[in-house]
Amino acid sequence: MAKETKEKQLVVSVSPHVRDEESIAKIMWSVNFALFPALIASFYYFGPRAMIVTLLSIVSSIGFEYAYQKFVGKKTTINDGSAFLTGLLIGMNLPPQLPFYIPVMGSFVAVVLVKQLFGGLGYNIFNPALVGRAFLLVTWPKLMTTWKEPSAAFVGLDAKTTATPLGILKEEGISKLLEEFGTKNDLYISLLTGHRAGSLGETSAIFLIIGGLYLLYKRYITWHIPVSFVGSVAVIAWIFGGKGALFTGDPLIHLMSGGLMLGAFFMATDYVTCPSIRKGQIIFGIGCGALTMLIRLKGGFPEGVMFAILLMNCFAPLIDRGVKPKLFGEVKAVKK
Repeated sequence: MAKETKEKQLVVSVSPHVRDEESIAKIMWSVNFALFPALIASFYYFGPRAMIVTLLSIVSSIGFEYAYQKFVGKKTTINDGSAFLTGLLIGMNLPPQLPFYIPVMGSFVAVVLVKQLFGGLGYNIFNPALVGRAFLLVTWPKLMTTWKEPSAAFVGLDAKTTATPLGILKEEGISKLLEEFGTKNDLYISLLTGHRAGSLGETSAIFLIIGGLYLLYKRYITWHIPVSFVGSVAVIAWIFGGKGALFTGDPLIHLMSGGLMLGAFFMATDYVTCPSIRKGQIIFGIGCGALTMLIRLKGGFPEGVMFAILLMNCFAPLIDRGVKPKLFGEVKAVKK
């Protein structure tokens, strides 16, 4: 009788009751995989130095996470791929010719100060890799804004110091940019393939788009942030990006230059630091795009993706609160 009662016993557990096969580790390693085409392209264009800078960023990020978690007595989580991803994103946001201690310092700030001190994965307020890059930019501004022209090191060409396409466009205009690259078609091809100066992972727009489409296909991200981010940049660049008249700007240059594709697909979509509600994600993406173009067109820097995402990270909780859907059956209290 006791055995029969035990078999019929109802077991009640807390939610969630519906589980998925996806895990944090699987998602993180998939994002790492999606970045590999652009990473390989950076190795091709910038040579062995790019490999070393990226490797230092990844290894130091993993090392700092492991050391911190051991020091405070927490379970180590280096196998989930998040520390690897942070290091990879830091490396892809750096110029290739930096001294080797700089990516290590960026990884320390990102992993220890931004991620772990706030409680670890899922508790950070800002995107760790972007804060790491921002720290490096304000600490070593000259080194972080000195760019090398792609050398295509494995085919034997030498690199020289130059400006990024956005820097040339901002300081000297479209005519100088075309003088550097040739026709507009030549310019577009260089921007699309990555044969231009810039950070390691920002140059190859086509490979970043391929990686972003893979994440969309796997449903690890949704279209709301990338499309609203890229779309707002295109519209503002078209309206205000030209010299002397409205609706004369070239949106393709702004779309394929700088860190827009890297930011739109891989950094603005960070689960922790962006809104969780779809309507809020669209607002978040539009805000990122508008701030990016405000900085590019009117600010002191030719690029604005990093600052735009970090600023919008501040507003993500407020956006979620503002667009929070009304609960079914909820009735507002009537004031007497």
